[in-house]
Amino acid sequence: MIIGYAYVVGDILHEGHLLHLRNCKGLCDKLIVGVLTDEAVMQEKPKPSLSFERRIALVAALECVDAAVPQYQYSPVINLSDISPDIHFECSQHDYMGPYPADRVISMPYYPGISSTQIKENIRDAR
Repeated sequence: MIIGYAYVVGDILHEGHLLHLRNCKGLCDKLIVGVLTDEAVMQEKPKPSLSFERRIALVAALECVDAAVPQYQYSPVINLSDISPDIHFECSQHDYMGPYPADRVISMPYYPGISSTQIKENIRDAR
């Protein structure tokens, strides 16, 4: 069984999240997704609109996700060490690509124009 690990903020779950996680699941048998806690997100970005509890529940409900777990740091290194997946899926948008404690790291495509930030801006501009 091939175990994969991906991570998301998951604030305002959208098509980009779904495409990313479906593509990850297509490359492994079991997909574990780390959902960043509010504190982890705020190490690099503003506080999410949705609470951590809501975000992890939404991610866990996706059929392509076998398990959703908290990620307490912005970096996935601690979860990767604890889970020891065969594959770590990293977004190509991220500057840091390792080294990571996983057998393989696969850079997954970023979908420009599909982001929680863009959705928030569109809502704000529509007012």
